[in-house]
Amino acid sequence: MAQNDSYNKAKMVTRDYLLSFILVTLLFPLWGFANDITNPMVRAFSKVLLMSNFEGSLVQFAFYGGYFAMAFVAAWFIKTHSYKNGIIMGLALYATGAFLFFPASTGHAFWPFLISYFILTCGLSFLETSANPYILSMGDPATATRRLNFAQSFNPMGSLLGMFTAQQLILTRLNTSDNLALTRLEALDPARYAQLTANPAKIDFKAVREAVNAIDPASFEALRTTDLVTIRNPYLAIGAVVLAVMIVFMLVRMPSRQSSGNFNLRETIGRLLHNKRYCEGVIAQFFYVGVQIMCWTFIIHYAEMELGIDNSTAQKYNILAMLIFLCSRFICTFLLKYIRPGQLLKYLSFGGMALVLGVVFIKGMAGLWCLVGVSACMSLMFPTIYGIALEDIGQDAEFGAAGLIMAILGGSVMPPLQALMIDQPTILGMSGCRFSFFLPFICFVVIAIYGNRNRNLER
Repeated sequence: MAQNDSYNKAKMVTRDYLLSFILVTLLFPLWGFANDITNPMVRAFSKVLLMSNFEGSLVQFAFYGGYFAMAFVAAWFIKTHSYKNGIIMGLALYATGAFLFFPASTGHAFWPFLISYFILTCGLSFLETSANPYILSMGDPATATRRLNFAQSFNPMGSLLGMFTAQQLILTRLNTSDNLALTRLEALDPARYAQLTANPAKIDFKAVREAVNAIDPASFEALRTTDLVTIRNPYLAIGAVVLAVMIVFMLVRMPSRQSSGNFNLRETIGRLLHNKRYCEGVIAQFFYVGVQIMCWTFIIHYAEMELGIDNSTAQKYNILAMLIFLCSRFICTFLLKYIRPGQLLKYLSFGGMALVLGVVFIKGMAGLWCLVGVSACMSLMFPTIYGIALEDIGQDAEFGAAGLIMAILGGSVMPPLQALMIDQPTILGMSGCRFSFFLPFICFVVIAIYGNRNRNLER
């Protein structure tokens, strides 16, 4: 009981670290924005560049592949320099990737956008590898997980802004382009127009664009040029914001928190590999990021393919999911004062499993509401797995953090697998879209096992 009282009364952040804590916490919305303006782009690129859902999902492969590729480089950089310099490097790469959307939009190829996303997320890898352990180090170890959960609570605010930007500045304008393509097809080929609009609630606008391209390529190219500029402009704006934030960090003095002394990479990796809780945490984080990106990316696909809802309206459900995620994050951060992290992680995983089964087996709007509700169960998971895995890791924190950031590769691997299922008309008697959500169910099972195995940890 005395241990629990000490845990409940410990200060989350002391005055010595307050300014640094505030500045680093302000970074969390920046990568939230990048993540959630990008999720709807899977469907957008598929339509604008006339690709399959699987090809469009390569946006996520490039995006989260950057996290994986740069995490250990970032850890080495931080180990030999400082958290602050790691943050500055991350902001520089973030801005560079965002500005590369300008040359990418001048052509009509997909690969320049993938390169831009990859460089941008190399920057995010630096930021997360720096910011998460920096936050954990800013005070009493007993409150480290609670402190990281609080800082992570501001991440969904950036996510909401990213979703709103995607809806208002990109998807709504792409819907206008869809209607222009439909009008053009009606003038060019009335028979094909009648065929594609036979069910007004479920018009396949990618097929409409393909039909226009086959008959009048010049009109289609003009439409696509406009759409690529629409996609480009918000990234240029966030690039300017990130550049300004980088200048602020260059000017403000902050505690270095650089690890002292030399380190042996082989010994560090050896200790990490022999830390069972850490290794299992990396696996759990891989599946968590996979389930998060799948559930948020494919809300739009589910709403459009199962219910005939247009992209812009479907994005409203994504925004609602993020609002639920944000509120749940603050509630769960409060509950961590009274419930051990692993135990709460297990309970929320059970909730996620139940809701995902609802997505699979319940048709209509009820299935969509189950998919929206999954976000309440996911809100706690990333920072809690992170905090549990880095428990008492000491001098190996930077490279331990890098391994957990590399686990974000789950967001690169899982969505294309689900997209392959979605591209199938039916699987075992149900639509490929609904069947594909068995993959998120499996992810929640893995997370529940990790929470159960670590349910007795005090933090």
